[in-house]
Order: sequence, then C-alpha cells, then structure tokens
Amino acid sequence: MDQQQHAVTPERIMQFAWGFAPPLVIEAGIRHKVFDALDAGPKTVEEVAAATGASARGLRAIMNCLVGLELLKKSDGKYELTPESSTFLVTTKPSFFGGMVAHTSGQLMPPWLHISDVVKTGKPAAAVNLEGDGSAFFQELVSNIFPMSYGAAQALAKHLNFGEAGGPVRVLDLGAGSGVWGIAVAQSSPRVEVTAVDWPAVLPIAQKTAAKFGLAERYKTVPGDLATADFGRDYDVITIGHILHSEGVERSKQLLRKCFDALAPGGTIAIQEFLVNADHTGPPMGVIFAVNMLINTENGDTWSFEEIAGWLKEVGFANPRLLEAPGPSPLILATKG
Repeated sequence: MDQQQHAVTPERIMQFAWGFAPPLVIEAGIRHKVFDALDAGPKTVEEVAAATGASARGLRAIMNCLVGLELLKKSDGKYELTPESSTFLVTTKPSFFGGMVAHTSGQLMPPWLHISDVVKTGKPAAAVNLEGDGSAFFQELVSNIFPMSYGAAQALAKHLNFGEAGGPVRVLDLGAGSGVWGIAVAQSSPRVEVTAVDWPAVLPIAQKTAAKFGLAERYKTVPGDLATADFGRDYDVITIGHILHSEGVERSKQLLRKCFDALAPGGTIAIQEFLVNADHTGPPMGVIFAVNMLINTENGDTWSFEEIAGWLKEVGFANPRLLEAPGPSPLILATKG
C-alpha cells in the first residue's frame, strides 16, 4: 500500500453525510431569535434563554454548534455575533438573508428526499415552474430571496447609469418575483418606469415591495405566464433574474425571442443565472442547482455563459458579455442591434 493510498480517509464523506445539519441549526437560531438577542451585545446561554423563551439546553447545543460553524464567537461563557451573522442573520436588518435558509429547509429539502426516484424516472418531484404547482411555492420563496439578488440588481443599475436628466426609461422585469430587479433600477433614477410580469398570485408581492420602496407610481404589472403574456414593445431594458434555469433550452430560447421583439433598438437584456463551466462540472453551486432543477422542473438545468450567449446571438442579440456583480454568478448582458 503506497503512502498516498494510506492517507485516504472518510472525513469528506462524513462531512457530506452531515451536510443537512448546518442550515437546520441556522434556521433554529433564527426562529428562536438567537441572532436578534445577541445583536444588542454578548450574552450567556441563560440570558439568551430569558430573552427568547427557548430552553437553555436547546440553546446551548445550537449556539455551541454555531460557534463551530463560525457564525458565533464564545468567550468567558458569553456568546456574540460575528460580522457575517451580524450582517445577514439579524431579522431586523435590511441585509437579512435568513429567508434563504428557511427556503432550503422548508421548501427544498422535502422534494430532495425523493432524488433517487427522480433520477430513475427523470421526472420532477413537483414541477414548480408550472403555475398550478408553482404559485404557492413562489409566493413563499420570492420575499425570502430578495437579498440574494439585490446586490447584483444594484450593480446592474450602477452600470446602466440612467441618471437624473432625460426622458422616461422603460424597464421590463420578467418573472419579477419580489420585484428586486426593477426596484433596484428604479431606485437609481427617477426616469425609470417598471413593468413587471409574473403569475397573478405572485405579482402582489412585487407591488407591495415596490410600494415599500416608494416606487408604486412608477411600477406597473402584467399578470400572466411568460410564454403567453403580452410584453408590449420598445423597452430600454429587460431583466430576467433566475428564470432560464427553470425553463429548459427551448422555452428559454422562445423567451429570448420575445425579449428581442419587446426591446427597442439599442436596448439591453440583463440575465442572472447560476452559471457552470463548459463541461458542466463546476462550480459547486452551479452543478448542485442543476440537480435542484432535475428535482423541481420538467426540463430545467444550468448552463454556461457560452451556451446562453449562443442562444442570444441565435435570436439576434449582439455583444453578449459578462458584468461582475455580487451573487452566485456574473450577470449576462447583450444588446439589440
């Protein structure tokens, strides 16, 4: 037995086997207000128990685990937040990202338990990209994932740089969800007018979010499925945030054709996706999300920049390019010539 073979251990397999645990521990911490309680300053387990009403035994177990996950610090029997948990896991802060954790444990894990059957049949556990099955799913999801896309949407708005002066700028936000893409662009310029398209059950969430940001007067909606809704014409910008992965190749190409027709000459399309490399073997987030699409959609997948750029060129777009932005992948931009 050579030295390299002798050094092989099951440590990584053990880590994978317990990979379900961190999001559930984090969610328990959020639900029992651990991060909120510690936002005021360091506390003992007993002090957190008094503030939250949770058991000291339960809190001690999860808080020590959160220290091990480097989401809390512990010194002299007191626990305190790290910069990461202070920014993203305190429910009262605009940057709160804990909704994504709740989405993982509450909506994603149950269908993932059927992965072996899905792999055998090639059919999803439930097709959440179809309105009948998906409306309730997305009603819960979209508000939870607003922070995931807000930084990227702000980066897009900064890049577009519409400024204060000039005529109206028309933005079409497809599959608007929480409204994050149109809202961020509208925040950047009083010239921007947004039209949001999504299922009737989801659009009220986008409208409510737009109103919260003071944008209700510049925010219009078109209810309907992306395949059949009338988008209108002559938009300056169209955003497609995390939609193509659920649609499959043919529906994605059809959507891009509709976008080309709806844009004004010189208009920009902006796409966010979980991109993978040319071999579809990485990065981890992209290939894991491809399996998520196997489990939750009929034809969904993740693709490389080169593949999506090819679709854009095929329907007439010019200059597909990447724009670095916060989030899982860069944005893809292209121009209607």
